[in-house]
Amino acid sequence: MRTLKEAKIGETVKVTKLTGEGAVKRRIMDMGITKGTEIYIRKVAPLGDPIEITVRGYELSLRKQDAEMIEVE
Repeated sequence: MRTLKEAKIGETVKVTKLTGEGAVKRRIMDMGITKGTEIYIRKVAPLGDPIEITVRGYELSLRKQDAEMIEVE
């Protein structure tokens, strides 16, 4: 499976699975990123961290570390 970190700028992907544990997974879910949610990749910083996305109509920045825990299709 591919992770959110591997998605390209301008791509819209769909969340298939969250692999984090405990508080980290809960925080990602609290941001509105749940299974079946569509995410649009807006920008990636020059060194790849953070990734700016649009999810559920609002903009959000995620660290690479967190993006690796989100499997997408």
